[in-house]
Parts: sequence; structure tokens; C-alpha cells
Amino acid sequence: MPNFNFEKSKRLLNAQSFQSVFENTELKVSNSNFLLLAHQNKLKHARLGMIVAKKNIRLSVGRNRIKRVIRSSFRLNQQNLAALDIIFLVRKGMNKLSFKDQSKSISLGLDQLKNKT
Repeated sequence: MPNFNFEKSKRLLNAQSFQSVFENTELKVSNSNFLLLAHQNKLKHARLGMIVAKKNIRLSVGRNRIKRVIRSSFRLNQQNLAALDIIFLVRKGMNKLSFKDQSKSISLGLDQLKNKT
């Protein structure tokens, strides 16, 4: 049975990890709600980092909700992803979507990323 946990080892935790993805971006997926940046890592699993700026999503409730949806979608799709370091950059307007539309949009972005690898 697949492991759907979002453990510490599956997160980008420090500035160096984020900077590595920004400097060595190999894959990009973009839509009106977010930008996905990714590059290969030397691990056997994907890792996720999220950037939800206060400038784009004003209220903390909205920022936390979006992060929760991103984590949930990542957990459910992580088995299908290659060994990538992935950064989600959330754009303005994402919080105006319903929970279902946010989830669908994020899953679609992860599928597009999977197809590019």
C-alpha cells in the first residue's frame, strides 16, 4: 500500500534548497493561479516547497487553506512524480477559487509536470 504521508524528508526546508530550484529550474508549469518550478534531485522521491506571499493572498486564513490544499494534492500524487524538487508559487486570485477548483487545478498542474518528465 502506498505511503501518503507528507514527512519532513519530502519537504524543501531551507533557503539553500529553494535557491537550488530557482537557479537550476528544468521544468515549468504555469497557469493563471500558480507557477510550478522543478528540477531533478538525487533522492528517490519528490520534495515540495510552497511560496504563498502575503502580497498575493492577504488573509492568513486564505494562505493556510491554499497550503493545505497543495499539501493534500501533493500527498495524493507523490507516488506518480519523479525524483523532483518542486516549488509552488501561488499567484493572486487563487483564494477566490472554490476548494474543489483549487484541488483540481493543482492536481492538473502536477499531472502536467509528471508528463514533462
